[in-house]
Amino acid sequence: MSSRRARRGAAILSLCLGLLPATACGEFGGAPVKREASQARGGSGAGTPAAPVVMILGDSYTVGERGSQPETTYAPAAARLLGWQVVAAGKAGTGFVATGTRRKNADTVKPAGQAFLGLFESQLGWRPAPDLLIVSGGHNDRKYPAVQTGQAARDLLSRAKQRWPGTPMVLIGPIWGNETPPQTALAIRDVLRGVAQELKIPFIDPIAERWITGNRAAHTGNAPVYIRPDGVHPTIEGHRYLATRLVDDIKRLGLAHPARKD
Repeated sequence: MSSRRARRGAAILSLCLGLLPATACGEFGGAPVKREASQARGGSGAGTPAAPVVMILGDSYTVGERGSQPETTYAPAAARLLGWQVVAAGKAGTGFVATGTRRKNADTVKPAGQAFLGLFESQLGWRPAPDLLIVSGGHNDRKYPAVQTGQAARDLLSRAKQRWPGTPMVLIGPIWGNETPPQTALAIRDVLRGVAQELKIPFIDPIAERWITGNRAAHTGNAPVYIRPDGVHPTIEGHRYLATRLVDDIKRLGLAHPARKD
């Protein structure tokens, strides 16, 4: 086993044995995921440094699929490993263009939902500036033109930069449940990478980095362990694993201890 894989395995284990209550190994427990940035920066006492406040905006990978708890996803798991105070925002089924709405039947459509820009404004934009903003998505935008998705991503990230000029940002491309995503997903990934380069924002590419390998249906790679039977969403173990992959990239980018510039 390589030293990197050994460290990753130890990090996953620590999420149950070290960072979580003894009764929470089945699912994440502890403090609520959402916490006001102003409260988190107050520290726990004189001389105690405040934990960085990190906001993560995303789809069901970030906040959980419908019916699940956001505390079980990779976002709070990564925060626990890095000692962050995290605000996880977003909604299942959404993306830079996708709003997560579904047709109830042939004649009725649910009210229009919000894509990432609207979710940013309603859930994050009114809060005090965080020390780091992470935007993770694109999986649900594969049904839309890549150019449209790229423009929506550009609008969102530009708005966030304008709102919080001193806050560093990271963009994460689509996370996929197997190692052979369709060309539409790859096109979204490519356009998001271009937007990140244009705006000088670090880009993390889970597909190229092979966060998920093989295929659950074929019983190959790590997918049978880390992906649910739906072939899309991570298992609890999968979220813990994705957290370690994100932590590796965050450390590589030098953002393990982020701080906004006033």
